[in-house]
Formats: sequence, C-alpha cells, structure tokens
Amino acid sequence: MSQNLPLRAWIVFLLVVAADVLDLLSTTVTNVAAPTIVRDLGASSSLEPWLGASYTLPMGSLMIIGGRLGDRFGCRRIFLTGLAGFTLGSLAAAVATTPLVLVAARIGQGAFGGLLVPQGFVLLMRVVPHESMRVVFGLFGPLLAASSISGPMIAGLLIGADPFGLAWRSVFLVNVLFGVLLFAAGLTFIPAFTGDIAVRIRPGAAVALMAGLGLLLAGLIDGGASGWSPRALSAIAAGALALASLGWQQRGSTRPLLERSLFTNRGFVTGLVFGALLFSTVTGTMYVTALYLQQSLALSPFHAALTTAPMSIGIIAASFTVRRHIIDHGRTVVSIGVATFALGVLSLTVLITAQPHPVPWITVPLLVTGLGMGCCFGAVFAVALGDVSPAQAGSASGVLNAVQQLVNAAGSATVSTIYLAASTPGAVSSGVLPCLILTLIITAVCAASIPLLPRQGADVH
Repeated sequence: MSQNLPLRAWIVFLLVVAADVLDLLSTTVTNVAAPTIVRDLGASSSLEPWLGASYTLPMGSLMIIGGRLGDRFGCRRIFLTGLAGFTLGSLAAAVATTPLVLVAARIGQGAFGGLLVPQGFVLLMRVVPHESMRVVFGLFGPLLAASSISGPMIAGLLIGADPFGLAWRSVFLVNVLFGVLLFAAGLTFIPAFTGDIAVRIRPGAAVALMAGLGLLLAGLIDGGASGWSPRALSAIAAGALALASLGWQQRGSTRPLLERSLFTNRGFVTGLVFGALLFSTVTGTMYVTALYLQQSLALSPFHAALTTAPMSIGIIAASFTVRRHIIDHGRTVVSIGVATFALGVLSLTVLITAQPHPVPWITVPLLVTGLGMGCCFGAVFAVALGDVSPAQAGSASGVLNAVQQLVNAAGSATVSTIYLAASTPGAVSSGVLPCLILTLIITAVCAASIPLLPRQGADVH
C-alpha cells in the first residue's frame, strides 16, 4: 500500500478485509462441508440447500439496513456489534447437535454478517487518506480473490484432517478464533465515530425492504435448488412487489431510507449496472465449473477447488498489474478485461467440447478467465464507490453488497437449472456447455455496457 498510509489505517484496512474473508468462508463452507454435516447430524439431503440459504437470506436482506444503521449509530459500533454476533453465531454452529439448531445458528451468522460487511467501506473512508483510496480499491480484488479460493480448500483440509474428531465443526471454530482476535483489534484500533442523528430509519420501510430482498433471495435459491415451482415464483413476485411498493412510497418521503443523491451519481449508477453484469458472469462461470468438476468429473470438493485455483491466481495477478492504471485509463482496462474473460470462457467451451476429460488442461482457460476478471474487479469498486461522499457511504456500501448477493443467487440458480436440465447420462459435457454459452452472451452484454462507464475511474474525494 502507500508508504504514507498511517499504521492505524493499515490495520483498519486489514480488519475490513479479514471481516470480508470471514463472510466468504462462511458463504462457501457449506459447499464443501454439506455432505459431511448431513451425514453427521443424521439429516436428510433436503437440509443441504438450507445450510447455505439460512446464511445468505438474512445477510442479503439486512445489507442495506446494516449500512444505514452504521450511518445512524456510527460505523465502529455497528461493525463491532456485527462481528460479535457473527462470532457467537459461529460458536453456536460449531456446537450444534441438531439440524434445527445449526440452521438457527446460520441465520444468526447471516443476520449479524449483514450488519458487519457494509461498514467496511465506510470505515475505510473515515481512516484512509483520500489520496490512498485508489490503492485500497486496487488491493481489494486480489485479496478477496485469494480468500475465495483458499476458503473452500481450507475447509476441505480441515474436514479431511478431522482435528480432535471435530470434522466440519472445526471450520466454524476457526471463525470463532479469528472473530475474537478481530474484535479485540477493532476495539483497540478503530476510532470512535459519532452517528448522524438526522438519519431516520422508519420501521415500516425497513421491514418492506428486508421482506422484499428476503423473498427475492428465497425464491431464487429455492428455484435453483428445487426447481421453479409455484412457491419459488410466488416468492420472487412477492419480493419484487414489496420493493416496487417501497420505491413508490419513498418517492415523496422527506427522510428516505436511501440517499436519493446516490442515484444521481453517474459513477455509482454505471458502476452498479456494470458490476451486476460482471458479477453474474463471474458467478455463472465459477459455479458451473464447480458443478462440472464435482458432478461430471467426480472430483472431490478439495480437488475441484485446487483445479480452479489458477482462476484466482489470474485475478490476483491482473488486479495487482492494472491497479495503478484504473484511475487514468479505467474504460480501457475494463475493455481489455472483458475481452480477456470472453477469450477464456470461449477457450473453456472449446476444450470441454473437444476433450471429455480436460483435467489438467482446463487450468489454462481458467487462468485466462481469471486474468480478465482481475482487470475488471478493481474498476467496479473505483467507479461505483470512488466518487461517493461520506453521507452516501452507508447507503452505497449496502446497495452494492445487496445487489451482489442478489446477482450471485440469480446466477447460481440460473446455472444450476440449465445444468441439470441439459445434463444427459453418459455425456459429461452436456450440462456445462449451455451454461458457458449463456455466460458468453452475458459477457457480450457486459461489453456493450462499457461505453456507459466514465473514461477514467472516479478519483476519491
């Protein structure tokens, strides 16, 4: 980072990254641990999708409210409250002896995670000098990419090693250990910030927002896991209706739930739209690759994570390479990134078509897709958040995180549905190819949206 960055700012930056890493680990842990958990608790396979959904639903529902609570009561207070609750939820999950207790613990984890994660950007705005913020944005992508691939591998290693006979429980205990350490560091190094008493969070609007986001997520998760039944479609429709009615109600409000000026900020709006498209392609590629490696090629979760490691290596390498060019040549960097990503996905499609068992050659196109992603990740943060004022920070962080949760859920649900519908016995690539073609189509839309972005990344005020 910058040599002029104060030690306290360094530490707060690392605390924010570590909190996001805990969230990523908790999001991905059940992808690896679900079969072991179901077997250990003597539950049916119907528990598996809810191990992830019980975390994702409350978290996605509370992201925007969590950001506004930080504006109202102070980002340090809400960050530490979220971290404490998240740690206690992890402890409850680690000692759970029944499926009901485990799901309840995961709900607690997700709810407090929804308070914790949105405070990160606000804290950085408060402690990092504005001339160093562009460097911070450039570091976020590679650090989170590293954690996204190391998380499943660490979980797989812990479950396989079975330390002290704890198996999957050891993964949640790691969260507890790091949660306690981060809480102690946060108490020591995060400065106290007063909240803005002018911020008002009306209970009715808050409930409508949480219900709308929760129903949308529930419908998308249920549809992807169990098929697009009337229940799943009804949840999506009800969620959309709740959000639409909330938007109509907020039009005339003198104290809206979100800062209206946020949606007249060109950098934020264009970054949000492009980010949604980008996250959908990334989620689709990563999820369908995991499905293909584990279900079609019968790789273990750990070996599947190891095979996809070049994707994260590419993200890290590209992010560090282009981070100094995002501000002055943002649109050019993104154009190169999208083109590289498309080349990687196209190469992956050709390889899987030509070679039924493409391991280890599959690592090459995965590396190329990662390089493309890495060019784009930092630009999304720089464009969407780089021109946000302190008064808009809580709303901006909450909205960006909530949209990412929704897009991830939608991407996973869509890919899962297409993969299962297109899969045929004896044809290992039949399910993955339509998903990759869809990813290429969305990537083309992504490319078409590049002219909407500012020519340069927003500088930080």
